[in-house]
Amino acid sequence: MFSSDLLYQIALTLVPKIGAVHAKILVEHFGSATAVFSAKRSSLEKIEGIGLYRAKSIKNFQLFSRAEQEIRFLDQYKVEPLFLTDKRYPRRLLNCYDSPVLLYYKGIADLNHERIIALIGTRLNTEYGKLMVDNIIRDLASHNIIVVALAHRAALKYRLPTIGVLGHGLDNMYPQEHIRLAREMSKEGGLLTEFKTNTKPDKHNFPIRNRIVAGMSDCTIVVETGIKGGSMITADLANGYHKDVFAYPGKTTDQKSTGCNELIKTNKAMLLTDAEQLLTMMGWNSRSKESKRITVQKEFFPTLTEPERKIVDILSEKSLVHIDEIHGRSNLSAGTIAGVILNLELKGVIGNLPGKIYRLI
Repeated sequence: MFSSDLLYQIALTLVPKIGAVHAKILVEHFGSATAVFSAKRSSLEKIEGIGLYRAKSIKNFQLFSRAEQEIRFLDQYKVEPLFLTDKRYPRRLLNCYDSPVLLYYKGIADLNHERIIALIGTRLNTEYGKLMVDNIIRDLASHNIIVVALAHRAALKYRLPTIGVLGHGLDNMYPQEHIRLAREMSKEGGLLTEFKTNTKPDKHNFPIRNRIVAGMSDCTIVVETGIKGGSMITADLANGYHKDVFAYPGKTTDQKSTGCNELIKTNKAMLLTDAEQLLTMMGWNSRSKESKRITVQKEFFPTLTEPERKIVDILSEKSLVHIDEIHGRSNLSAGTIAGVILNLELKGVIGNLPGKIYRLI
């Protein structure tokens, strides 16, 4: 059963001149998409960044029938709409200023899983690239990780949930030969897009799509890419979002490795050789993680206050914890939590990740 606000949530993404940034400003100010459309023009135009022109665009909007059409599609094909206020919306994306206000999802994988990597590169891998992809997926298979973007077949082969982020609507599949693969992914992982039905896989959609790939992942790994193209755009986006970027080096004479070598040379990516290195760099190696937790407890527990100890105990139970979970489990006020987290960061006990996610360090 869809929320009564869904019609207006979809409609908000259809209003001319109202992009993701403006839509988020509006929803934050009025509280919901329904309230945005109910607001007076004078109230809309007073909001910074909206003004008279965009306020008129909202008040003159008439294409609610298009939103109704989209809802019928979602209902018929069991597609889940994820508005930015929904619990299942990828929380990591909320830290990205240009993240979509509404996503469409067909799948079972948790978009807020504690470990998500983006594995990207040219679709026309050399044998070296194919081997590197297969090796890292195989070695990550037992480490509770979800893979976004490239390497879907390898992920399915090793039973790793994989999520495809599309540059078109869910009523379509590009290229056509990937239809069977997409069906498998929706059962084992998922298909995610911000594009509505009847959206063609136009070339300019894919760089737009890439910000979701970079934003919803903990890190981005580039396997093989030329000096230009979507993978380089995604790596730049990930850097802009303050995410870790890794790249496999290649021969200097290999055109399909020029992008990776450039990322490493310019310090935009860390040189990657194997899965063990990735796990260590991300703090996901279970042995080193347990060792770190024991060290933290022995060294810092004697000097922790009771609220600090509460939060450290929560973070000790798993590698990544969102601020909402800390609020729900600690029974501390928002103000107290903010102060405690700041103190723990200054003491070097915890670190933060994009999207208000915290971990022991």
